[in-house]
Amino acid sequence: MRKIFLAPLLVAIPAAVLAEPMTFDAALDRAAREAPSLAASEASVEATRSTAIAAGRLPDPTLVVSLENFPVSGPPAFTLNRDSMTMSRVGIEQAFPNPAKRRAQQGRAQADIGVAEADLAVDAQNVRLETALAWVDLYYAKRRLAQLERLDASLGDLQATVTARLASGSARPSQALEPEQLRAAINDRRSELRADVTKAQARLARLTGDPDSDVTGDPPVLEVYGPALRTHVASLPRLQALDARARASEADVTLARADKRPDWRVGTSYGRRAPAYGDMVSVTVSIDLPFFAKRRQDPLIAARESEAQRAGLMRQAGERDLLAELNADLADYALHHQRLMNARDTLVPLAKRRAELDMASYAAGKLDLGSALLSSLALAEAEVDALSREAEVARDAIRINYTYGGVRP
Repeated sequence: MRKIFLAPLLVAIPAAVLAEPMTFDAALDRAAREAPSLAASEASVEATRSTAIAAGRLPDPTLVVSLENFPVSGPPAFTLNRDSMTMSRVGIEQAFPNPAKRRAQQGRAQADIGVAEADLAVDAQNVRLETALAWVDLYYAKRRLAQLERLDASLGDLQATVTARLASGSARPSQALEPEQLRAAINDRRSELRADVTKAQARLARLTGDPDSDVTGDPPVLEVYGPALRTHVASLPRLQALDARARASEADVTLARADKRPDWRVGTSYGRRAPAYGDMVSVTVSIDLPFFAKRRQDPLIAARESEAQRAGLMRQAGERDLLAELNADLADYALHHQRLMNARDTLVPLAKRRAELDMASYAAGKLDLGSALLSSLALAEAEVDALSREAEVARDAIRINYTYGGVRP
C-alpha cells in the first residue's frame, strides 16, 4: 500500500524538476541532451561508423555444389555411374577485389564518417543558436509584459483621483471613462505581448523538452568584433561540412579509378565420380579484363571528377556566402545598437519627462485628463519599444557569436 501511495509522488518529481525556470546556460545544456534532432544526428554518426567496419573487407566466400557432365543421350543417358565424366562437385570460391579498390572503399567510408560528424556539428550549432534565441525572446517578452503591467497598476491610483474630482465637481463626468479607455488599449497591447511569451515558451519547450519552460537570470553579455569573427570563418561547422563532402567526392573519384584495375577470384573444388573412376580436384583462378574502359570505367571516372569539382566550387561559394551573411549581420547589429542607444538616451527620457509634465499640468488643472493619459501611454510604449530594441541587439550578438565566432557546441 505504501508503494501505491508513493507512486504518484515519484511520477510528479520529474515534472516538478522540468517546471523550474532555466538560466541561459542551463537551457543550452538541456537542449544539448534533449533535442531529438541531435539524437538523430548522433545515431546517424554511429550508423556510419558501424558501416565503415565492413568497408574494404573481402567478400564472403561462395559455396559451390554442382552435378557435372550428366548424360542425357546415348547408352549412359540418365545414369550417374556409366560415364567417366559424370561427377558431383563441391567447392568454394573467394573473390579478391584489387587492393586499390579496397583502400578506396575504406577511404570512402572514412569520408562518410566525416560527413556525418560534420552534419552533427552543424545540427548542434543550430540547436544551441535556436535555444539561445528562444531563451532571449522569452526573457524580453516577459520583461515587456511586466513593463506594461506596471502602467496598468498605476491606473488604479489615477482612477481614484478622477473619482475624487468627480465628487468635488472639479472634473467632467466623461473624464471617468478615460482611464478605462486607456486600460482597454493596454489590454490589447498586453494580449500581443502574452502571445509573444507563449510563442517563445513553445520554441524553448520544443528544444529543451520542458513543456512549462521558463527563464531565470540574465542573458549573457557578448561582444561583437568583426575583424576577429572573420578569422573564424574557415573553421565554421557549415564550411567543415562542405569540406567533408568535398573529401567524399574525392574518395568517389579514387574508387571509380580503382575499377580500372582487375579483380580476381580463386576457387577450389572436389569432384566425386563413380567408384570405377577416380575422383578429381580442381583449382580455378579468374581475372577481370577491363578491355572496354573508354565506354565503361572512363565515363564514370569523368562523372565523379565533375562531381568533385562541383563540391569544391560549392565550398568556395559557401565561404563567400558566410562572409556576406556575416557582413550583413554586423550591419544589422550596428543599426540595432544605434537604435537602442537612441531609445535609451533620447526617446525614453523625453517620453518620461513629457508624461511627468503632463501629469503635473493635469494636477494643476491646466491639461485635460485624456492628454495626460496619452502621454503616460506613450511613455509605456517607449519603454516597451526600448526593451524590444534591447532584445534585437541581444539576438544579433547571440546570432553572430554562435554562428561565426568562437562559441562552439
